[in-house]
Amino acid sequence: MVQMAVLGFGTVGSGVVELIDRNQEVITKTVPDGIHVKYILDLRDFPDSPYNDRVTHDYQDILDDGEISVICETMGGKEPAFTFTKKALARGISVCTSNKELVAAHGPELLQIAKANNCSYLFEASVGGGIPLLRPINACLTQEDITAVFGILNGTTNYILTRMEKAGISFEHALKEAQEKGYAERNPEADVEGHDPCRKIAILSSLISGRTIRYEDIPCEGISHITTDDFGYARAMNMAIKLLGVSRKLEDGSYSVRTAPFLVRSDHPLHSVQDVFNGVFVHGNMVDDLMFYGRGAGKFPTASAVVSDVMECARNIGRNIPILWADEVMQIADPMKESYRYFIRISKEEEAKAHEVFKGSPVIHAPGAPEDELAFVTLSMTEKELQDAVSSFKTVKQCIRLLQD
Repeated sequence: MVQMAVLGFGTVGSGVVELIDRNQEVITKTVPDGIHVKYILDLRDFPDSPYNDRVTHDYQDILDDGEISVICETMGGKEPAFTFTKKALARGISVCTSNKELVAAHGPELLQIAKANNCSYLFEASVGGGIPLLRPINACLTQEDITAVFGILNGTTNYILTRMEKAGISFEHALKEAQEKGYAERNPEADVEGHDPCRKIAILSSLISGRTIRYEDIPCEGISHITTDDFGYARAMNMAIKLLGVSRKLEDGSYSVRTAPFLVRSDHPLHSVQDVFNGVFVHGNMVDDLMFYGRGAGKFPTASAVVSDVMECARNIGRNIPILWADEVMQIADPMKESYRYFIRISKEEEAKAHEVFKGSPVIHAPGAPEDELAFVTLSMTEKELQDAVSSFKTVKQCIRLLQD
């Protein structure tokens, strides 16, 4: 039997242990010897858990056990997860993780250590929760020139935006609901300010480019400034507001990458992706558009993705599963040169100037919209042109990009 350990017995870690126990019969169809969780590393004790006898508080217990072939790192954060992962890989123990923060920050380094020690570092669950996404890119689409990856990468923010749209409630109210349901953390900054999907689009961009695109270099906006009035205008335009990660390969070989709210038209499949679900498009030059859809978070969907990696490692003990991601840092294209159409709300007092500066931009009327403002959609313009234009206005209440093909 393949022996493994789980680092961190929180939501995902406990899901991994339970899934392996419950689905052992299914697992043995692919891994005939079966998989057994021998250790669970956590600072806490779990006296009421049926797995309490497997809990250890000392990581060295796991490293020193020669039977351990695979480790699941579900701790989250950079440390001690980074140190623990390096030590395991250096001993030839494969590591599977759901930790997108660690993968985005140190993925190439950990992949190199795994390769040097004939083991693997896999991270399917770090993007898209339970959606099979990274393995298809790394295994099924290697023949493709992937020119774009974009979509909804965060279930928490998609739930909040869905509730604002459907129930007409404020961002603050929708966030509180998300926290009460366990979708949002007590400190929701990583989700609502876009840092979580930004790390995920950085991982995806790195995988499709084969080089490192640092999440710190990616322009990142969240949803805390979105209001119920914005949804009124979106409905009038037959659109929805979604927080998207967008990565596109340009003609010169560089990549344009961004995380921000976008207005999505009703005939686009992402328009109907609601609640905690994720939807991700991958565009290949030959296969055209592929869409991946499913639960982007949650105990068992994420655990399912982790265990799929565990099974891959169990089938390849003593061998490295290659992932094309070099540590060469690639600078993304200048975001100020990106072109979009923009939805803008300004004070009605500056209507005359708006018609002069944004000539030809259609005005948007929405039932119940504030009477003291003007809303319109610009013609296509670069980010630099937009910033130069809006800098002359006293107040810009809102500015949201429109998703374009």
